[in-house]
Amino acid sequence: MEAPYRRIVADIRRRIEDGSLRPGDRVPSARAITREWGVAIATATKAHAALRAAGLTVARPGTGTVVAGPARDAALNRDRIVAVAVAIADREGMAEVSMRRIAGALGVATMSLYRHVPGRDDLIVGMIDEALDGLPATTRRSGDWRAELDRCARALWAVFQRHPWLAPAMSLTRPQASPNALRLGEWMMGALGRTGLAVTDRLLVQVLLFSFVRGVASGLEPEAQAVRDTGLTDDEWMERQNEVFQRLAARHEVPHYEQLMRLDSDFEFDLRVLFEFGLARLLDGLAVLIERDITLK
Repeated sequence: MEAPYRRIVADIRRRIEDGSLRPGDRVPSARAITREWGVAIATATKAHAALRAAGLTVARPGTGTVVAGPARDAALNRDRIVAVAVAIADREGMAEVSMRRIAGALGVATMSLYRHVPGRDDLIVGMIDEALDGLPATTRRSGDWRAELDRCARALWAVFQRHPWLAPAMSLTRPQASPNALRLGEWMMGALGRTGLAVTDRLLVQVLLFSFVRGVASGLEPEAQAVRDTGLTDDEWMERQNEVFQRLAARHEVPHYEQLMRLDSDFEFDLRVLFEFGLARLLDGLAVLIERDITLK
């Protein structure tokens, strides 16, 4: 049997499609729905929520719930759509980004978005490019390859921290056609220009450095989601799990973990610590490669 609220949604949708209700027109209020369809106020409220989720209506302060559509589409463009998508992803995670959700935030019909953004893949490319627009200008070179790569890695890390969804969204093997991602790669390879490394080696270094920063940053979104789900920071969660890990260690031969548990130092493990340690070791290794390359020449 069809849920009552779905029947109400279908009826109002038909009125919108046949022109009985036009963009900007008020739709029946929750109380009007209870009278017309003979349902409880909770059912009427659920119908309103479903209409908004479908991008068919928007709540307009001082007016009420009205039909979304061309009346509010005039200022709609790709940049606005992408900006709203980025804001949703930053606040709630990439899983919450959908055309319906974006349309609801913009107060337009869902289908109107597709005139500007053909599909989700194109939307993601736009989001990536928008997020990477926060990278600093790269036209000036210091001449110090290590300092330059360090600066580049830190700039990328900062962007990933501002946008926790970004690292998992960027593909390593099938890179998206983002102008700002191209600029990032050029910056990394350009930093190695005076080292004498072959351009193919510079590309490999660029991919390796990007992979390292992206890999560490891939933990940012799950961490943020865990905080939203549990209300606990990582430190608070670890404190609550301390006894669990101690019991686990007691049942297994793990002397290194036991030694760590006995430490009274202020050592803390988090993604920032891992980034700092890993970046330094990566650059140390590149220094050996570059020195060897110079020696061989």
